[in-house]
Amino acid sequence: MALSLHELLAEPTSGRSRAVVLDSHDYAQSVFLQGKPVPWQEPMAYANFFGQVQGVLKSDLALLSLDRFYAHRVASDPALQTAMSAKSRTGYALRTLLSDVETTAFVIELATIFSKTQRVPVVVQIPSPMQWLARTHPFSGSADVSGLDADNAENASMYVADWLRGFAALPLIAVLLDDRGPATGAESVPLSTYSPVSNVTEHYRWALGQRHDDQVELHGSALRGSVIGADFWSTDTGTLPDGDFLLGEVPREAVPEQVLSRITALT
Repeated sequence: MALSLHELLAEPTSGRSRAVVLDSHDYAQSVFLQGKPVPWQEPMAYANFFGQVQGVLKSDLALLSLDRFYAHRVASDPALQTAMSAKSRTGYALRTLLSDVETTAFVIELATIFSKTQRVPVVVQIPSPMQWLARTHPFSGSADVSGLDADNAENASMYVADWLRGFAALPLIAVLLDDRGPATGAESVPLSTYSPVSNVTEHYRWALGQRHDDQVELHGSALRGSVIGADFWSTDTGTLPDGDFLLGEVPREAVPEQVLSRITALT
């Protein structure tokens, strides 16, 4: 039987006293790829790239940043942009993006290969439904997201929930909704708003979390994750916050030797 998130948090396979989840994507592009484009269009190349990074940084979970993949996909596909802009109705752009057959087939292939090649459990990171709605809202013809509310967010979560069913066959340990910017101005809504998403994750026995600037909350759990500050990676005196587990984003500009030194402090 697959390891659950709560079991991993109770006893991290790394041997650390607390599980550590590292978001190292931007740092890895800078250091391991020397600033070259991330090989999103080659799933095996991407999986190998991530595996190389994981071999050095040793995160307790493999964070698959599908939020970054979709940002890349939209930016590089004019036809998809045109389709998302076809109607001005709120949520139409997001629904069009998530129902695009070619994009969905590719992202499932990417996630499948990634899951098969990583040696630690996989967490899929996507924008929270409100953030995803706000990021795609400009395709409706308006960049103003201040009118987006909880009802819009719940509707968006239905599109996300339908899309997540495409990952049913994958051995994911969790789905992480990133509720941080850049889509500021939209109404802030709690994780409980996204019941269509939580229904899907519960059905497939995936944990569901939401990432904030200072913490990570888990649906249906009192456990809380704390965020490692950016200064931790640049000084030997940086301290770790309290929390049941830790999540840290290694800065793009971090010095590799310093990062390796700080990794050893994550005991």
